[in-house]
Amino acid sequence: MIEWLWPLAFLLTPAPILVRWLIKASRKKQPALTVPSLEGFSGLSSNESFSATLSTVKLIILWLAWILLIAAVARPQWVGEMVSLPTTGRDLMLAIDISGSMATEDMQVNNEYVDRLSVVKAVISQFLDARKGDRVGLVLFGTNAYVQAPLTFDLKSVKKLMIEAPVGIAGGKTAIGDAIGLTVKRLRERQNEEKVVILLTDGANNVGEIPPIKAAELASVDGIKIYTIGVGAEEMRVPSLFGSLAGRTTNPSADLDEETLSKIAEATQGRYFRAKDTNTLAQIYELIDKLEPIEQEPETYRPFQVLYYWPLGISLCLFLSLLLIDAVRPSNA
Repeated sequence: MIEWLWPLAFLLTPAPILVRWLIKASRKKQPALTVPSLEGFSGLSSNESFSATLSTVKLIILWLAWILLIAAVARPQWVGEMVSLPTTGRDLMLAIDISGSMATEDMQVNNEYVDRLSVVKAVISQFLDARKGDRVGLVLFGTNAYVQAPLTFDLKSVKKLMIEAPVGIAGGKTAIGDAIGLTVKRLRERQNEEKVVILLTDGANNVGEIPPIKAAELASVDGIKIYTIGVGAEEMRVPSLFGSLAGRTTNPSADLDEETLSKIAEATQGRYFRAKDTNTLAQIYELIDKLEPIEQEPETYRPFQVLYYWPLGISLCLFLSLLLIDAVRPSNA
């Protein structure tokens, strides 16, 4: 359906007639020219006929160009049918650790060891594909924490930004408290009752302005639940120079502060998960699916497409055609 934003612009359509009438009225009457004989004008009849026809054509083109120009000023647009947005009432912030330790290759996928961040990206991508109606935001943190994506329904963009995030871009250390504080700041602006943070890390808080427990208390005051996930295997075989048999077994997650992560979850009525492998990390799906959505009034919008450039373009072409007619017209026409 076509709608006009400024339909009153069509009131200008008769303006050329009014201007022409005012110009004629301002001219003084001239005495009629008396011609004693018409014999000298007999040879001009064919030229006069051609000129009259050409003037009529130019007048029609001029009027079409003017009407189309008015139509462009009235701003036509094509408006589609109402489209409903699915809303569940959940605002979800993902706080993902991208410090240097996330490059540790201790997560097994298809019998091959890959780095932690690659596994997290794969699981989070599948998780975002399953979201329907949730607003999701993304906070990345290392030495510093920053908002990579604000709360949005555009989950494809959130997914893309997550996949493109490299290890260590936010610094090599881990500012868990600052990351929580930043998610609280973003969620505090929302009036929603269901506000959730999923925090993923493989280390302990060793930098930042806000202690993690203090940040969790601030989240609890605002009714924000925090679900924490500790990522990393508990043991990894490190081969020596003499081969794998002479190697030693280490704990790549020795720096993981599970006690603090558990306290953060408890302070906000959330839950702590220990993701030692890819299958355990997939519990994120169950975590979010168990959250009870809150009914909200459905949000709707009507897609539209502006069309003013069509009549404007045709009008300009008609005006140019008038100039072209005057340029190529014979001088005796």
